[in-house]
Amino acid sequence: MSYAVSAALQSAVFAALTTDDDVQDAVNGAVYDALPSGVLPSIYVSLGGETVRAENDKTGAGAAHRFVISVVTDVPGFHAAKVAAGAVCDALHEADMALSRGRLVSMKFDRARAVMIDKGAGRRIDLTFRARVEDE
Repeated sequence: MSYAVSAALQSAVFAALTTDDDVQDAVNGAVYDALPSGVLPSIYVSLGGETVRAENDKTGAGAAHRFVISVVTDVPGFHAAKVAAGAVCDALHEADMALSRGRLVSMKFDRARAVMIDKGAGRRIDLTFRARVEDE
């Protein structure tokens, strides 16, 4: 397996987040693949890095993608960030997404890390998901 399905997976994840009502409500529509220049909103979701490895089995060639979705806020406390992170998880965990190339076999929430940023003034939650894909 190759890295060939990565762009299709990223597009599907971005589409899932930008069309999910709960995600949109939690971050006022601020979902980014690349952060815009200028002042950022007080809470937003950002697509992050990924690690991919070949994962072939007897049914064919595949790959496992571990990728990060971050919720970042300057709102005091973790509550708003956790609401947004929960909406992201609901939108992606076990999602059935069509890809423009290949096929999504599974999408699972893997882990989260919540930290204070900006000397305690902000919060960041990094959500890691695991997607198994096949290139058809």
